[in-house]
Amino acid sequence: MTHNAVATESLAIVDARVPAIDKAGGDLSLTMTIKNEADSADALLRVRCPVANFSERHIVDRGEGAPAMRSISNIPIPPKATLELKRDGYHVMLLQLRQALAPGETFKCAVVFQKAGTIETEVQVQK
Repeated sequence: MTHNAVATESLAIVDARVPAIDKAGGDLSLTMTIKNEADSADALLRVRCPVANFSERHIVDRGEGAPAMRSISNIPIPPKATLELKRDGYHVMLLQLRQALAPGETFKCAVVFQKAGTIETEVQVQK
């Protein structure tokens, strides 16, 4: 497995990935690991990917009843911490995919942070 790391002075994005999908129009969860070396917190505000029309930031709500995805305005990135975006926690949903995605393909996304600005990262399509 390749680990594509993209970094600014304080933030690094590692191992951005999505599952393969055989047709356009669906939604996919984009997962990644974000390492914040800064002394202050940051926040993921937006993700722009050419393969999807929209993206939303989500958290999985484990209140009463079955776990449910909830849209949130941003994903907090604590200072001096590593945050893993994963399907059962904080993650980004790519909505209304414009194309099928085969295992082994890659594409770039712009990940926008409140303080670190925009970081381009390569996303790996996995089986």
